[in-house]
Amino acid sequence: PRVELAWAMKAHQHAQVYFNLISSVDPKFLNLTKVDDQIYSEFRKTFRDLKIDVLDPEELKSEPAK
Repeated sequence: PRVELAWAMKAHQHAQVYFNLISSVDPKFLNLTKVDDQIYSEFRKTFRDLKIDVLDPEELKSEPAK
């Protein structure tokens, strides 16, 4: 139990550090991988009209969205 608790505490600390890092950067300038731009362009080809600033679960479940 002590080892598991120590691991969980360390994982939580790492998560906080990474969250603080990605939260401190303007999303326009945040690149998590080398292919972020390619992923986004492929996403936009498939989902041209999807508003990603605020996602509405009911809109995603609608027949046209499916």
